[in-house]
Amino acid sequence: MEPQSESLVFGTDGWRDVFADRFTFANLRRAARAYGEHLLERSAAGSPVLVGYDTRFMGRRFALEVAAVLRSLDLDALVSRDYLPTPALSFAVKHLGARGGVMLTASHNPPQYGGFKLKGAYGGTATDDIYRDVERRVGQRTVPAPTAAERDAVGDFDVRKQYYEALAQLVDLDALRRADATLVHDPMGGAGCGWLRGFATATRALRVEETRGRPDPLFHGVNPEPIPGNLLTTQELMQSSSGRAGSDPVFAVATDGDGDRLGVVLPGGEYFNSHQIFAVLLSHLERTRRPAAAAGVVKTFTVSRIVERLARARGLPVVETPVGFKYIVDAMLAGDVIIGGEESGGIGVGMHLPERDGLANALLLLEAVVSAGEPLAEIFAALERETGWQHAYRRVDLQLAGDGSKERVLAQLADPPASFGGWGVASVEDLDGVKLNLSRHEGAEPTAWLLLRASGTEPVLRLYCEAPSTAAVKQILAAAEAFVAVA
Repeated sequence: MEPQSESLVFGTDGWRDVFADRFTFANLRRAARAYGEHLLERSAAGSPVLVGYDTRFMGRRFALEVAAVLRSLDLDALVSRDYLPTPALSFAVKHLGARGGVMLTASHNPPQYGGFKLKGAYGGTATDDIYRDVERRVGQRTVPAPTAAERDAVGDFDVRKQYYEALAQLVDLDALRRADATLVHDPMGGAGCGWLRGFATATRALRVEETRGRPDPLFHGVNPEPIPGNLLTTQELMQSSSGRAGSDPVFAVATDGDGDRLGVVLPGGEYFNSHQIFAVLLSHLERTRRPAAAAGVVKTFTVSRIVERLARARGLPVVETPVGFKYIVDAMLAGDVIIGGEESGGIGVGMHLPERDGLANALLLLEAVVSAGEPLAEIFAALERETGWQHAYRRVDLQLAGDGSKERVLAQLADPPASFGGWGVASVEDLDGVKLNLSRHEGAEPTAWLLLRASGTEPVLRLYCEAPSTAAVKQILAAAEAFVAVA
């Protein structure tokens, strides 16, 4: 057989490539075969492997291809009856006692990308150990295409009802019912379409209004990442909301292409970012569901300092990891974790799943608001006062040539400039990329930071900045972009 010439690169959460370029049926079969071999060697026999897909181009067809390849290895493989969010697949793996799972999604990446995510038998994001073993097994080979009959023989599964029951156990439904609350959900045409609204109908605990709720492989003309530039229609919708209980939406939540990440738009149209969401959820869970035994908080290198300050103020240990939810999963599987999350809006709750769940987090965030009797902005302002940390934030993604440009920029930061935008470099961290801790005056405690980090899947250099004000963030990022331009 003719060997394939290219390798498949697994980034922070699986393999992603452009449709018809490197994301092809031939390469997908190679990845599926490698995962099947991994399961045969490392998992218990007898239980099925579950395959899910989002609303992207040919999702079900790709899922059937993967399942048929797994079945050729004498693994029992089932495909979801319809598109479903990634956290619902993770729940299904755990609930049905499956060996593992495959989710066909490129998450928040642009519509032209396909993706291949893996799930562990514990019901969550695959660990780095799983991904490295699968990547090693892909090899330079061709995997024969299954026949139409072999694809047609694949069975299906549906866990929507059971997933809703799990969410109902997680959230205080009585508190939501008393509040008579309305929530706007923008699934961005992705796998969350209809799911949060369906939960509201099933429980009668809240009202959910959808915008961009029609499944769309082109995600209604934007990249399916819940960040301000992609949420203009939702911000416009929320400009007329006062946030009062009743028919006026308390806030709007947007979930990404596969429903595991979230962003929030407040009444009036202001964006409420992932760091703020993380801090509010941490505070609420610590107050309402803190276990008797010591439990910790896990955050990636890109998450706001307010999270670690808040955790320590409440007597909770903090673990910081490289970027990638798989590292948070390692910590969740190793011990008690109240909450773990990342800058991109992916947050996992220890009492639920070792997995990001944008739908569950939307409900918990609504519970936090109705329990406090205050809007999100006021809750977060109180956390800023409690921690003594002022939060403004922005991330810039710079498209660079795929010739090692992003690596050259990072190499030059081995000996960084003395200052960026008038802020002095007080110290440097290199857990994942290069983070410069910045202070206004020499010898003062850092109150801002700038991180430069290369994307693992795209020719992109990401610039992350947190500072006490929007003006300071803008100033620091302008200096960083100038540095990159001449590096």
